[in-house]
Amino acid sequence: MDVKEIKKDADHRMKKAVENIQQEFAKIRTGRASPALLDGVKVSYYGNMVPLNQAATVTIPEPRLISIQPWDRNMIAEIEKAIFKSDLGLTPSNDGTFVRVPIPQLNEERRKDLARLVKKFAEDGRIAIRNVRRDANDHLKKMQKNHDMSEDELSVVLDEIQEITDKHVKEIDQVLEHKEKEIMEV
Repeated sequence: MDVKEIKKDADHRMKKAVENIQQEFAKIRTGRASPALLDGVKVSYYGNMVPLNQAATVTIPEPRLISIQPWDRNMIAEIEKAIFKSDLGLTPSNDGTFVRVPIPQLNEERRKDLARLVKKFAEDGRIAIRNVRRDANDHLKKMQKNHDMSEDELSVVLDEIQEITDKHVKEIDQVLEHKEKEIMEV
């Protein structure tokens, strides 16, 4: 592996860590409706367990309401049961064609718990990014040890890897700040 490939691989893996954090944040309920809340819900669709969004259309008609229109009306009871069984604490209701999921207001204690959870996810993301940095640095130091690069070149490349790391950690911090603001908003 050459220096360019190591930097490119590190940048790619760090981007994946940031994307993973964003996906985790999307699943956290903030009192505002989001289709991503139901991403983890699976329903039995003709004998197969599939994600809800592959068996129905999920829309947000109002800020505190998720509307689900199954592609097959026979699925309404199955969808309702799957949402109820999920750990989301949501209570679905149906009118024969749609399943409606009202999103209740969060209390202050629950908001603080969610904020702590979000901070933990962000820290896990930072750790993942630092692990990628460590792997890249180890590769580079081996290359220098094998005389594939000089100490000066190693120093320059290590600084570049650190810049990439700082950029991705800053992205996680920005996403965290936005999510915390969203959670604490009443």
